[in-house]
Amino acid sequence: MSQKVRVRFAPSPTGGLHLGGVRTVLYNYLFARHHGGDFVLRIEDTDQNRFVAGAEEYIFNCLEWCGLQPDESAVAGGPYAPYRQSERKYLYYEYAQKLVDAGYAYYAFDTPEELEKMRNKVTSAYNNANAQYDYTTRKEMRNSLSLSPEKVVELLEKGTPYVIRLRMPENETITFTDMIRGEISFDTSLVDDKVLLKADGMPTYHLAVVVDDYLMKITHAFRGEEWLPSAPVHLLLWKYLGWEASMPQWAHLPLILKPDGHGKLSKRDGDRLGFPVFAMNWTDPKTGETTMGFRERGFLPQAFVNMLAMLGWNDGTEQEVFSMEELVQRFSMERVHKGGAKFDYEKAKWFNNQYIQQMDNAALVSLVKPFLADKSYTADDSFLEKVIALIKERCSLLTDFAEQGFFFFSTPEVTELGAITDKWNDTKQQFFDRWAGTLRTLADWNHDALEQSFNAQMQESGLKKGDVLLPLRIMLVGGKFGPGVFDIATLIGREETIKRINAVLTQLA
Repeated sequence: MSQKVRVRFAPSPTGGLHLGGVRTVLYNYLFARHHGGDFVLRIEDTDQNRFVAGAEEYIFNCLEWCGLQPDESAVAGGPYAPYRQSERKYLYYEYAQKLVDAGYAYYAFDTPEELEKMRNKVTSAYNNANAQYDYTTRKEMRNSLSLSPEKVVELLEKGTPYVIRLRMPENETITFTDMIRGEISFDTSLVDDKVLLKADGMPTYHLAVVVDDYLMKITHAFRGEEWLPSAPVHLLLWKYLGWEASMPQWAHLPLILKPDGHGKLSKRDGDRLGFPVFAMNWTDPKTGETTMGFRERGFLPQAFVNMLAMLGWNDGTEQEVFSMEELVQRFSMERVHKGGAKFDYEKAKWFNNQYIQQMDNAALVSLVKPFLADKSYTADDSFLEKVIALIKERCSLLTDFAEQGFFFFSTPEVTELGAITDKWNDTKQQFFDRWAGTLRTLADWNHDALEQSFNAQMQESGLKKGDVLLPLRIMLVGGKFGPGVFDIATLIGREETIKRINAVLTQLA
């Protein structure tokens, strides 16, 4: 590409960051890195009624965790600062006024009551639930198209509150080429006269996004397909402001769907089905309610990012696990799917499991520790590294290490004693009594020494492994699960092993 690629993610700081938002970040990031371009993070906080304290910091923290750091932002700075739209408020009026002067926009002085009256009238007259402020209704309203020039000047001089609306043309077809979907056309008669500048002087998303993309020299604009209905408004603004030659290329990304494929995945779906949809925990400052995130559920950021990349894209091969370097190298917008991608939580856990298996055990120690601390389990790093080596293949989440290895950190409650008592007899009782005694004087305490001692005692007692191996497992871990029993005994140590065996023998006596 002859022009330097510049892409942007422009979230509103209104709450938790949905995994769909993170995927939009990821595709922007990969595209920019693939082409040696810039990734810009712009905060779109023009709607002050929806602003939520702490949400902006949360967005930056999420992207930092994911390893998707922007080149330019309100934190990093950059040549096109400021990167918060609320701090750019002074810019937008000039462009809104330019549109009014050119006849492409107009002042609208309607009160909320007048707007409601119009909607009720249109709804009842035409049985139209979507009554719009458009070419069919604007002449009946109080605006600079229906009022005399003298009246308009009078209202402006009196300081009458107004908004500036885009004057959508009637019966025109607007066409553009989407990088994913190809050619898309719109009938302007079906689009209402969007507000561009609100009564408080703040721009709406429609005006701000076009002005900022132009001023920040954005070359490619990628966003979710739910923004497609807004495309004709933005296309006209680029044209009316005289910037058509600088307009970015568009790509509208497919939705992330519910697991059943019916409708867009929402926070409510995650709550209902028991999985996170936010990147990180989000606590609503108004209600105090905390919504679980992928990080706190026990996902590695690399796995989370890899999983998101595959939700709507592939490189044309069967490969599914990619490093960030591989994703950057192979990513192209042409390989993004048109159709929505069903979210599969089990598949997400599979990705995490793949990364856990690949990760060095020593590197996992610091990641696993906080989840063990949540359960009040403590251990030194070298002990924990050995535990991780034994149980990591059974772990899909970092939280699984506490669930799969709890018996390494505390004496377990025996929950499956019935599996022993069904076939228990004096011979087995005597076997374990004698072996526990042997363990007290065993010279070496390791897997091989334990297994040899166990086998020798077993042969002397005339028993088979099937008779005594399961009871030993239940004595050590409380149930029919866990890694090799001699590995477990090696790690928990001589005293704890003997204590657990004797505790169960006492119950069985």
